[in-house]
Amino acid sequence: MGSYLGVAAASANPPHFIHLCYKPTDGNVKRKLAIVGKGLTFDSGGYNIKTGPGCSIELMKFDMGGSAAVFGAAKALGQIKPPGVEVHFIVAACENMISGTGMRPGDIVTASNGKTIEVNNTDAEGRLTLADALVYACNQGVDKIVDLATLTGACVVALGPSIAGIFTPSDELAKEVTAASEVSGEKFWRLPLEDSYWESMKSGVADMVNTGGRQGGSITAALFLKQFVDEKVQWMHIDMAGPVWNDKKRAATGFGVSTLVEWVLKNSSS
Repeated sequence: MGSYLGVAAASANPPHFIHLCYKPTDGNVKRKLAIVGKGLTFDSGGYNIKTGPGCSIELMKFDMGGSAAVFGAAKALGQIKPPGVEVHFIVAACENMISGTGMRPGDIVTASNGKTIEVNNTDAEGRLTLADALVYACNQGVDKIVDLATLTGACVVALGPSIAGIFTPSDELAKEVTAASEVSGEKFWRLPLEDSYWESMKSGVADMVNTGGRQGGSITAALFLKQFVDEKVQWMHIDMAGPVWNDKKRAATGFGVSTLVEWVLKNSSS
């Protein structure tokens, strides 16, 4: 997991790769799901350190909001005990810090599926941790994966503070999660996985770079994650950088938990 461990390399706190699994008590499993959360417990930006007004470095403990939603859903589903569905809860947790052992801009890391990544920005670290977590999730033999991440400022610019962006090649999965969100009351908007934008993610020395240009930043981030998902698996990426935090209350929102639980319950009953 060179992509994930590259992000973790600078921190005095060791990384923790977390995998919880819910299985129905009667052992009868019709469907296997995985929920993957970005778990950056603090994000300094690394050597591309977050600086200047609006960088929000002081709030970067919320960069584990995706993983918090995953664990919140795990707790709820463990109590509800839905039948017929097995759910894997996966988080590649670490800090993105700065030290002499840290990943440098220009380094090349190798993810667990063998793809190489030229790190042109150490502050685009969430996708590097998710890359290995998504490969791992696919290896569990699941039918569907939903990942949640406070991934890009670009998504906040596009959709504001209350709406999460969703990206998926699967219309069926888009309908499922949208239907779940209508029950939960959480707001999502589907954005395109525009393949032509991948051009900006090409590298001269590796399979890809980890960031493209400023334009369409949340789309290129989603296209990056797509490189680490098996084509046979239905997959959705949720960019929740906006709704993870309530600025007025100066508090986290718990965004995503209700929708995830509803989505799993719909898969349990269908």
